[in-house]
Amino acid sequence: MTATPANIPDKPALEGLEAKWEEVWEDQGTYRFKREGATREDVYSIDTPPPTASGSLHIGHVFSYTHTDVVARYKRMQGKRVFYPMGWDDNGLPTERRVQNYYGVRCDPSLPYVEGFEPPHRGGEGKSIKAADQQPISRQNFIELCLELTQEDEKSFEDLWRQLGLSVDWQQTYRTIDDNSRRASQLGFIRNIARGEAYQDMAPTLWDVTFRTAVAQAELEDRDQPGAYHRLAFHAEDGDIHIETTRPELLPACVALVAHPDDERYQPYFGKTVRTPLFDVEVPVLSHQLAQPDKGSGIAMICTFGDVTDVIWWRELKLPNRSIIGEDGRIIAERPEVITSETGKAIFDEMAGKTVFSAKKIVVDALTESGELEGEIKTITHPVKFFEKGDKPLEIVSTRQWYVKNGANDKDLRARLLEHGKNLKFWPDFMRVRYENWVEGLSGDWLISRQRFFGVPIPVWYPIDAEGTVQYETPIIPAEDQLPVDPSSDAPSGYEESQRGQAGGFLGEVDVMDTWMTSSLTPQLVGGWERDNELFELVYPFDLRPQGQDIIRTWLFSTLLRSELEAQTLPWENATLSGFIVDPDRKKMSKSKGNVVTPAGLLDQHGSDAVRYWAASSRLGTDAAFDPQRPTQIKIGRRLAIKVLNAAKLVLGFDASGAEVASITNPLDLAMLAELRQVVETATAALDEYNHARALEVSETFFWTFCDDYLELVKDRAYSEEDTAGRQSAVAAMRLATSVLLRLFAPVIPFATEEVWSWWQDGSVHEAAWPQVADLPECGVPAVLALASQALISIRGAKTTEKVSQKTPILGMTIEAPAEQLEQLRGIAEDLKAVGRVEAMNLAEGEAFAIRDVELGEPPQKKQD
Repeated sequence: MTATPANIPDKPALEGLEAKWEEVWEDQGTYRFKREGATREDVYSIDTPPPTASGSLHIGHVFSYTHTDVVARYKRMQGKRVFYPMGWDDNGLPTERRVQNYYGVRCDPSLPYVEGFEPPHRGGEGKSIKAADQQPISRQNFIELCLELTQEDEKSFEDLWRQLGLSVDWQQTYRTIDDNSRRASQLGFIRNIARGEAYQDMAPTLWDVTFRTAVAQAELEDRDQPGAYHRLAFHAEDGDIHIETTRPELLPACVALVAHPDDERYQPYFGKTVRTPLFDVEVPVLSHQLAQPDKGSGIAMICTFGDVTDVIWWRELKLPNRSIIGEDGRIIAERPEVITSETGKAIFDEMAGKTVFSAKKIVVDALTESGELEGEIKTITHPVKFFEKGDKPLEIVSTRQWYVKNGANDKDLRARLLEHGKNLKFWPDFMRVRYENWVEGLSGDWLISRQRFFGVPIPVWYPIDAEGTVQYETPIIPAEDQLPVDPSSDAPSGYEESQRGQAGGFLGEVDVMDTWMTSSLTPQLVGGWERDNELFELVYPFDLRPQGQDIIRTWLFSTLLRSELEAQTLPWENATLSGFIVDPDRKKMSKSKGNVVTPAGLLDQHGSDAVRYWAASSRLGTDAAFDPQRPTQIKIGRRLAIKVLNAAKLVLGFDASGAEVASITNPLDLAMLAELRQVVETATAALDEYNHARALEVSETFFWTFCDDYLELVKDRAYSEEDTAGRQSAVAAMRLATSVLLRLFAPVIPFATEEVWSWWQDGSVHEAAWPQVADLPECGVPAVLALASQALISIRGAKTTEKVSQKTPILGMTIEAPAEQLEQLRGIAEDLKAVGRVEAMNLAEGEAFAIRDVELGEPPQKKQD
């Protein structure tokens, strides 16, 4: 132990610590991944979530990323070489939408590239600019603006992460649109093709009419929308059959009626035909198990395509395709050939080019006029499928798309994915069922092509035969050493650019991959897969995948799927799932609800340690309510961080000469360390199970007892010039406890703990060894500290009851306690007398602990001005 340190500030403060220590950590490489000489056993690798680089981070990001950082810091202090990267998810729809709003532009791939293009608008969100007023620009110009804006966003994100104190290795970063990511994504995809796991198909596709792109099952959400049931009369030979539908505008696309096979009402009609109202088209009446006898009239019309059930019926009953909705969400001009009546043709021609809403009005008006609309229209509210980022209901459009097998139609693959789910350690474990339910509920393979612009290009071309027909069934695949490629601007091997779009030439694929096709390879992207084999062997499979619970079905599942397809392994050993941040009304915070809180102001006002404390106080998988007007937990965290500074200043201010661990002999000092020994054991076990909240709870509870009771009890002894052994015992115990507490708190409040550590220790607390139970003496009795606290509280209470100052002396008093406690009290009596200003203390045996016969002296005189 050293004497009193000389570099303790007169008035320790939290202000300025973030900037001070972030610079030191960067200069000294405190959090760099120490690769040289590493083995896989030395390494703890984290598959860090790459935040979407579009807009701004919100308080939910701070919440979940703090959880991960606590793990990283804990593992580093345990001696692991922590591989803790950061990525930026900068391709996809959110970026495109932000660029459109920010610059006032939209992409038109038919336009030529403009050198040195200057957008018409810069800054803000630009949401007041109508889509029709956005300037159309070439795809290459659009992509350049995407890259420009995401780089600006990423820099601001990094600055905030550094202020928060994330112990990321900033030399290990990646972007999901850079050359390495594009190559890895395309390499994984062409290997999927080679193994028969990726394929192309012309099929009904969930379609967002605003973004003009296909949407995968994992990107869907139900939203309650107003609707209405219309009762329509289909005409049979012996009368009418009535159906109820919310989509009468799809009558021209009707291909059949369907009822449950056990429904006796309709069994006589199975195998027969009826004619549609208005359009007079003959359609069969069929049976299928998915029909619901108790819904509406019990019989439904099958249209191509009203919803996903229509797709199932269409496929399984082998029905014709009469799609009438185009990619723009409007009724197409080409009417189905089966509509031959003059009335039917006239109605359809009136519908052509109209929105779905306008087409519905045309059909309903015609049905009313013809008398085929029965009864009153019944208004309802019902769930409707939306793209999670979209504003309009999805339609189902027949398009050519690329798919990757995901187990929906492959029982063996599904079984392997479920087995991986059993072997993966979920924290908390109850999140596992969400993964299992998703896998078991898959209804179709993963649709991975998107009709967008800023993304990883699908790396295929299609030959065009001598007659000018595109041969989609025999795509041209690039060699692995040619990647990355952009088929919209690169020519395939054996062709020249002049042959693009020509007979005997080629056509380049213009679609890009779903952003999850890149994000599903984050372990491979950051781990150097097929780029740095040595690094990949050190970090893969990763130790940890931290993420939000809402993307189990997307990011977790897709990453696990890609790892199974490529390597038949789990990509990580553990998955930690953070809860949501909810507002005071328990509503999930989201931009669409307008209740998002940005963290920058909170960090500036309260300090990063305080905000981190709030985040770390919540267990994994548990939602946390946050009220920015009353950030109570953040204020508690700030109080803790300040107390750490001030308590350490007090402890380190005592003369430590001769105060070695061996000199700790006083029963109270040993009891305090014995209690701390249990705290270390509990906190370590909690962190090993990713329960940072429990580790913080037990450490903080002990810390306040240490400050409020123990330091008060031993302060006089620590100042003593006469009791050298007592002073040395107290000072050595206080310093040892402070060292342990700083290390226990370091993962949560890294700035305050690093500041204190620098006052008296070499190096960084974040590279110091995590405290071990063996570091603390075994001979103390933890109950003695609790007994001392109880006695101190009782002494203070006696003075409070008499409404006198705590500095008032006690001339005499008696403590009653059972025999075992009396023996313990004898060892701490002198400290109790000193802190309570007790002149005479009598110890007597009794059935329970109690203080009696308190005789107060004269209160101290107030100082005169």
